[in-house]
Amino acid sequence: MKKLLILILIVAMALSVLCGCGSKNDEQKEYIGIISAMDNEIDVLLKEAKIERVDTIAGVDYHIGTLHGQSVIITRAGIGKVRASSGITAMFNRYPISMVLFTGIAGGVAEDSQVLDVVVATSLVEHDYGVISNEGFVWRSGDPGIGNRTGEYYNCSPELVDLAYTAAVEIVGKERVHKGVIATGDQFIASESYVQRLRDDYDATACEMEGASVAVVCINYGKPFVVIRTLSDMADGNAHESYENFGDIAGANSSHIILKMLESIDN
Repeated sequence: MKKLLILILIVAMALSVLCGCGSKNDEQKEYIGIISAMDNEIDVLLKEAKIERVDTIAGVDYHIGTLHGQSVIITRAGIGKVRASSGITAMFNRYPISMVLFTGIAGGVAEDSQVLDVVVATSLVEHDYGVISNEGFVWRSGDPGIGNRTGEYYNCSPELVDLAYTAAVEIVGKERVHKGVIATGDQFIASESYVQRLRDDYDATACEMEGASVAVVCINYGKPFVVIRTLSDMADGNAHESYENFGDIAGANSSHIILKMLESIDN
């Protein structure tokens, strides 16, 4: 009996040492976090990546592996601000993340843009954050204590913005790439009048449903980030039809920009 107990203790100690070493190595290794809202926004990346394992956290799959020589974690968090912020928060809490790249599609807002143009966010704003009273909707800024802001806008990392812009120019050509404000809200915009409001009130270049919420979490965790969007529609009355025709192409374009960026990132 005594020999059996000694053997059990030895095995337990050995397992403890092995587990401890694994945890230390995992902590030393940092990953680039790549997040999207939909499957067609990361399909290209998953096909190119060498995935070592897939962790499922709260129903969301996190694909861990390498992509163009970089250690990455790729996830589709889901559509909308709540799912996006939940997905990126879970990523930060579970893995050591060095930076975040958001890839996907958006609706065009700027007058000089067109479908399949690329918008690299310099900053993001929540266009649906505010108060609805008898007088209508009044926009309010978010938490005034959040840093890395200009007024009420969440700023992307200038270095990542430059990398993304350069990569986008190589992929689609300079005439198809824009830098600017991306407006985030929990609505699919298909209204010419609301597009005009986004131009007038926020100087927006594009609109989508996740970017600003991811930006807030990245700022809170002190991690650099950038949001890259290819336009699948012009957020007008034809937005749904345009998305059906160009959504997959637009998602793939943003993924190819991510791939090009990874060649230049020193992580």
